[in-house]
Amino acid sequence: MTLDKNLLLVIVLAPLVGAVIAGLFGKRVGRVGAHGVTIVGVALSCALSMHVLYQLVWGGAETFNENLYTWFQVGSTSANIGFLIDRLTAMMMVVVTFVSLMVHVYTIGYMADDDGYQRFFSYIALFTFSMLMLVMSNNFLQLFFGWEAVGLVSYLLIGFWFKRPTAIFANMKAFIVNRVGDFGFLLGIAGVLMWFGGSLDYGTVFAHAQDPAIDMGARSVELIAGHPWQVATVVCICLFIGAMGKSAQVPLHVWLPDSMEGPTPISALIHAATMVTAGIFMVARMSPLFELSETALTFVLVIGATTALFTGLIGVVQNDIKRVVAYSTLSQLGYMTVALGVSAYSAGVFHLMTHAFFKALLFLGAGSVIIAMHHEQDMRHMGGLRKYMPVTWITMWIGSLALAGAPGFAGFYSKDAIIEAVGESHRVGAGYAYFCVLAGVFITALYSFRLLYMTFHGKERFVVEHAGHAHGHEHHADHDEHGHHAPGHLEHAPKESPWVVTLPLVLLAIPSVVIGFLTIGSMLFGDYFGQAIFVREANNVLGELGHEFHGALAMALHGFSQPPFWIALAGFATATWIWLFQPSVADKAENALRPLHTLLANKYWFDSLYQAVFARGGVALGRGLWRGGDAGLIDRAIDGSASFIDQLSAIVRRVQSGYLYHYAFAMILGLILLLGGSWWLFTRIAA
Repeated sequence: MTLDKNLLLVIVLAPLVGAVIAGLFGKRVGRVGAHGVTIVGVALSCALSMHVLYQLVWGGAETFNENLYTWFQVGSTSANIGFLIDRLTAMMMVVVTFVSLMVHVYTIGYMADDDGYQRFFSYIALFTFSMLMLVMSNNFLQLFFGWEAVGLVSYLLIGFWFKRPTAIFANMKAFIVNRVGDFGFLLGIAGVLMWFGGSLDYGTVFAHAQDPAIDMGARSVELIAGHPWQVATVVCICLFIGAMGKSAQVPLHVWLPDSMEGPTPISALIHAATMVTAGIFMVARMSPLFELSETALTFVLVIGATTALFTGLIGVVQNDIKRVVAYSTLSQLGYMTVALGVSAYSAGVFHLMTHAFFKALLFLGAGSVIIAMHHEQDMRHMGGLRKYMPVTWITMWIGSLALAGAPGFAGFYSKDAIIEAVGESHRVGAGYAYFCVLAGVFITALYSFRLLYMTFHGKERFVVEHAGHAHGHEHHADHDEHGHHAPGHLEHAPKESPWVVTLPLVLLAIPSVVIGFLTIGSMLFGDYFGQAIFVREANNVLGELGHEFHGALAMALHGFSQPPFWIALAGFATATWIWLFQPSVADKAENALRPLHTLLANKYWFDSLYQAVFARGGVALGRGLWRGGDAGLIDRAIDGSASFIDQLSAIVRRVQSGYLYHYAFAMILGLILLLGGSWWLFTRIAA
């Protein structure tokens, strides 16, 4: 059975049609028309994506790999538009469209009072189209188109409130940092074209990479004379640099927390199922290439482990509710990258899927809190919201338990599989990575439950004002000795968000609980991915773990006796003691650990370093080139030539006196010089 290419075209084009209508005809169709047409388009894509997944898994459909048309051809190299739809792609299509659909519905409530309502719906539908083009592509050129398209739309979305200087700074920062990664990505694609069969088609490139007669793993190139590098290492590291930018890995992670300047629905869309997962998906798709280079995989492993631990630590000291979840995303992306680095690609993609649901849930839940708090985002001005917002409170607890890896929840299955895979690996750097992912479990639990306690539990740290007077409950502010943490002032008491906000929370909470239990057997220890992911037998750590897998329920029960559970429990207990029972301890700990707190609050000074070295350094270099080159050399040369012509003209002007005898004298002098020169030349020739 073959998939219908017209159906695939509908999946990818339906969000684009909605985006065009909402964007170009927003005033004519109005708000209802704008959200209606985009939601219908994304819902249609979601339903058809689920149908495609069903056909591939249970309907007997074969992998679809076909070019739809040729864009251009230069010599033997052709640029095609086509689709590769296998089980990896189908899973990504369902995740992207489902989370996007939830975000679209949620946006009706969140952006209800915004003047850019139609424009926002156009952007998020265009984002969905871009991501679908990325995951459905069957060649590197179309992959790059989707890659750049999600980057462009994320720039528009992060800076959606373009009158805010902070939003403009954030979207420029995201755009520039991603250009750094994309430069490496483009070099990697150029290397693929040069060394892997002269084609950009996945099938041709992967076949060339795995051809034993060619032995690409042994081929080398001298980028610097006398220093040969393995071809596969060069290509894969360049490709991964692209993933470092898009999936926010250290040191190209700095743009992601600042993307919180965009509206909350965008935070969920960028951080959960679209842009940041593109790099993880790309490396998993390129597994036939990465399996050729142990060096590249070690590089991936170390970068991922560093990101998983050290960005998670920053989340512990954040007070903005969205930024806590943002740094959580950075840390979890590090876990996915670690899985890729130990050749457990399936585990990385599996965590990508489970993470998409509970991270979208946490972002949208944070947005629900922000709505109730009248756009207050500082958790120090919250507290006690559980009685006002029961649905948001319960769903946020579910998302946090999944994030922390509580046994039975979705995050438990994917995160524990990654930790076990790292423990089984003998790759260089695996020991360091194992320490980072275990320590990260404690950190994840610490900041997750800190968020819950500061937001929904304890004392109410806000004041409700009616007609200029404070009324209602006794509201306390957790002042320290310097008078910090003043209470927020609200015009009305917080209340649960409307159903268009809470319905997506409930629908995302369900897979956050059950999706791992239902799919781990087939995705990690079965043959779900088939030929979509390639792993050399010597690197098959998941195969080793598969011998110990006796079902999802047995794994959950076994999880209670494993180190990750007890480490997470320690994080939960610490957070409960500090932020629920003894809030004053937090300020004491902050003062006692002032150097560490300063380090984390300043985010390891990455932003300051980049600002000083690259931003100011770039300005200084440009100013120096202007002074030395433009003003000093070019302007001086131009001004000097102009001055010379001016002086020469002044001399010539004196000859033009207007007197006849001056002109007669000049003619006689010229005739003498002409005759003299001719006579001299004639004698020379005769001699």
